[in-house]
Amino acid sequence: MQKLTENSGYECVQETEETLKIRFHGAWVIGEPFPSVESVLKRGESGGKTRRVVFGSDDLSRWDSSFLIFLDKLEKFLQSSGLQVDREGLPEGARRLLKLAAAVPGKETNRGTSRVSFLEKLGKETLRVYKNFTDMMEFIGEICLALARLFRGKARVRLSDVFVFVQECGAEALPIVTLISVLVGLILAFVGAIQLKLFGAQIYVANLVVLAMAREMGAMMTGIIMAGRTGAAFAAQLGTMQVNEEIDAFRTLGVPPTEFLVLPRMLALMLMMPLLCVYANFMGIFGGTAVGVFMLDLPLIQYFNQTKDAVTLTDFSIGIFKSVIFGALVALAGCFQGMRCGRSSAAVGLAATAAVVSGIVFIVVSDSIVTVITSILGI
Repeated sequence: MQKLTENSGYECVQETEETLKIRFHGAWVIGEPFPSVESVLKRGESGGKTRRVVFGSDDLSRWDSSFLIFLDKLEKFLQSSGLQVDREGLPEGARRLLKLAAAVPGKETNRGTSRVSFLEKLGKETLRVYKNFTDMMEFIGEICLALARLFRGKARVRLSDVFVFVQECGAEALPIVTLISVLVGLILAFVGAIQLKLFGAQIYVANLVVLAMAREMGAMMTGIIMAGRTGAAFAAQLGTMQVNEEIDAFRTLGVPPTEFLVLPRMLALMLMMPLLCVYANFMGIFGGTAVGVFMLDLPLIQYFNQTKDAVTLTDFSIGIFKSVIFGALVALAGCFQGMRCGRSSAAVGLAATAAVVSGIVFIVVSDSIVTVITSILGI
């Protein structure tokens, strides 16, 4: 008999030629020295004829999780040795806990896994980018079909939804657009004034501000604001509907989600972006005028005349054209990320973040393309 402590231990009894019984007694609790599982089987060996192991616990006074851990290791060792294990002799609570532990899958860890090579990472990333690209192309195709149905008067678009999104994208965005645009105008005027003062040409601050706002900054800053504000909101709204399986319900009822959910958002943002761009242009010019008049002591009439002569309708048209493109891209990024959102609350946050990032990237890339094209055309 193996004695672990004064009160705990075990003994191996060869009940029959093929059956070995392990009888536990005493207290098997944390802090007691337990034997190794190999020693238990070695002690009960009967010339290699044992085929079945049973347990006995009539003399077991106390046990805790350490006893279960020992039993789990012992069972795995016995089974790996080709022996059949019978738990009938164990306490009922121990049997239930061992059964429950066996039913719960083990936690996956990265231990023992081989390191992923650079080529494997590159391949996986390439496949991920390719899948995103094909998904985006498929989504754009669905939007084009929805627009075609809209022009034919067959799309399921509610005007009330469009008006709601027009309000959200337009009127409710005016405060933040006002603040950012005025500050951008102020910054442009300050930066220009520092350099132009060296040549005594402060009046050309008006040219710098109005051209920058009309051609670039008005549309771009409005687009970035809308990407962070409205694009993220679109992704969060559609992502939440995806989590709640509302989009699946639309499909089940035969209502195309692209027409009913995506199209109103895109139309509203594309309608509001040009108006917000024009508003941002004037707010930026106002900020530059404040610097020119109050900081550089330029006469208001002279500053106004210089501004009027420096800009043409073409400059404003280019900015407005860009704003329409930015509006479509921001809405596309937000709706795309929302529609392909996962089924958890964490996925909604990730979709909103991805919508902002992709929206800003789209804005910068498309702005560069339009700027290069207008430069080549001499516009």
